[in-house]
Amino acid sequence: MTTPTKLQACIFNIQKFSIHDGPGIRTVVFFKGCPLRCYWCANPESQSRKPEKMWENTRKKNTMVGEYKTIDEVVTEVMKDVAFYEESGGGVTLSGGEVLYQAEFATELLRVLKEKGIHTATETTGYAKLDIFANYIQQVDTLYFDVKHYDSEKHQTGIGVTNQLILKNLSYALKHHKHLIVRIPVIPNFNDQPQDAKQFARLFQRLGVDNIELLPFHQFGQKKYEQLNRIYQMKNIPPLHTEDLNYFKQIMQEHDIYCFVR
Repeated sequence: MTTPTKLQACIFNIQKFSIHDGPGIRTVVFFKGCPLRCYWCANPESQSRKPEKMWENTRKKNTMVGEYKTIDEVVTEVMKDVAFYEESGGGVTLSGGEVLYQAEFATELLRVLKEKGIHTATETTGYAKLDIFANYIQQVDTLYFDVKHYDSEKHQTGIGVTNQLILKNLSYALKHHKHLIVRIPVIPNFNDQPQDAKQFARLFQRLGVDNIELLPFHQFGQKKYEQLNRIYQMKNIPPLHTEDLNYFKQIMQEHDIYCFVR
């Protein structure tokens, strides 16, 4: 296992041939570490900033998740698929965890990729100091920005931080970024009621958001909690499907906000 030095980052996956994380065929670089603690998180192995063990079903074998990499190492890997980016209008997406938790590395990585003519995208919670966020998004072509709750106190209860900094950065992005997609992860018993949809709509109208993407709750990450020996609070909660969110879409449309379900 490598150890961190200047301009290394802990990466837990480099996923090839992705078609859901930006335009075209993409490579997604997943950064380890996140300052939020969403209790429904589908990638709990992304929360810690350091490499950690995940156990197999037998509990007799484990694998190390997360590896420190240099910018050259990441660039070399993602550039192997440059032909697919060029043919499909794709590129590289940085995700997490929270990519801004390792912002210096991520910003420099994007700068290098853009110098090579690669389309860049990022998925972010928006939880970072404004100067860090503003500097970072200068290197981003397509920005996916999660908004998990409209109420700051409920955001604190469910996630561990308030939404004030997140909304401040969202407001900045709306004024300074050309291609921004706002996403709501719709979570049962947290933000999935019609009243929640109305409050989100009012918030977005106030900020100037006119299109959003809904991410229905799923159970893809449940097994990972067992492998990490952690308790999963959403174990017995049924997943949501596209048709379950028709009411959410309708409420948004009634407020002149275009809405689709991923």
